[in-house]
Amino acid sequence: MKTLLEVKELNKTFECKKVVKNLSFSIYEKEILCLLGPNGAGKSTTINILTGALSYDSGQLFFHQRKLQANDRGFKRKIGVVPQDLALYEELSAEVNVTFFASLYGLKGEELKNKVTEALAFVGLGDRRKSVVKTFSGGMKRRLNIACGMAHGPELLIMDEPTVGIDPQSRLHILTAIRRLRDQGMTILYTTHYMEEVEEISDRIIIIDQGEILASGSKEELKAAVANEQLIEIEVSEGKLIAVDQLYSLEGVKEASLSDNKVSIKTLKNIDNLDRIIGKLLSFSIKIKNISIESANLETVFLQLTGRTLRD
Repeated sequence: MKTLLEVKELNKTFECKKVVKNLSFSIYEKEILCLLGPNGAGKSTTINILTGALSYDSGQLFFHQRKLQANDRGFKRKIGVVPQDLALYEELSAEVNVTFFASLYGLKGEELKNKVTEALAFVGLGDRRKSVVKTFSGGMKRRLNIACGMAHGPELLIMDEPTVGIDPQSRLHILTAIRRLRDQGMTILYTTHYMEEVEEISDRIIIIDQGEILASGSKEELKAAVANEQLIEIEVSEGKLIAVDQLYSLEGVKEASLSDNKVSIKTLKNIDNLDRIIGKLLSFSIKIKNISIESANLETVFLQLTGRTLRD
C-alpha cells in the first residue's frame, strides 16, 4: 500500500502530563483507518495535531513523503474535517453552509456550485438544500456536517465520532456513505465509540491508550492475536471478599481483575477451567449472580488491551 500520511515519534505535553508519547503510524491511500481508545487516550489530541489545530512538542509529519511544516497551508487544503461537535450555521440553509465551508478551500464559480450540489446529493440532502438547518433532525445535521467536510474533495477526511447521538437509520446512511467515499479513492481517519461501526467499515485499526499505541492491524489480525483466549465475566455479591490474585493459581488463567462486584478473567479457550474458577470464587463465601463468556471479538480485544470498554 502507498503511504499518504506518516506520523513519526509525535509527542505532546499538557501541564506536565505527556498525553501523546512517541506516537508513530502511517495512513495508507484509499483506506478507512479507525483510531480507537478509551476517553483520555489521546485520540482528540492526535487529531487536533494532524489538522493543525494544535502544536506538538516534537516529532515529524509527512504527507506524500513531504515533511510538513507548522501551519502547512498546502496540506490543510488537502484534508477535510468532520468534527464531533456540529460545525453548522443553524439559521442558514444547507446549501449556504456547504458553500461557505467549500469556499474556504479556494473553490469558486461553477466548480464551487457543482461541488456543493454533489456533496448534498451524496449525503442524501439534495432535496433539502434550501431548507434552514435548524429545521433538520439530528441525523440530517450529522449528514450535512459530513457534506461540509468533504465537498472540496479532500485526499484525507478526518471524522471524529460523526454518528454520535443519532438514530440507526441515519447511522446506516452515514456508514454507507463513508464506504462509498473510500471506494471513490478518499482516505478516511475515523474515530468512534461504537465497536459495531469499526467491525463494519474499518480496513485497519489502531488502538491507543495513555498516548501510546497498544495494537494495530486489520480486524482479522487483532482477533487472531487472542484467538485462543476468552473473557469470562462473573458478577458476584461481595467482591471485596475476593482475593483475586489467587485465581492465577488456576491452569489457563492469564489475567484476572476485580471492579466493584465484577470479576473479569482472561483464560485460554482450550483449557476447561470454568468449574475450578467458580469453585475458587465460592471459597471466598460469596454468591455468584451472573456469568458471561465471550470469545475473541474486537470488544474483547479492546478490553484486554485497555482494561476498559470502548464506551468507557
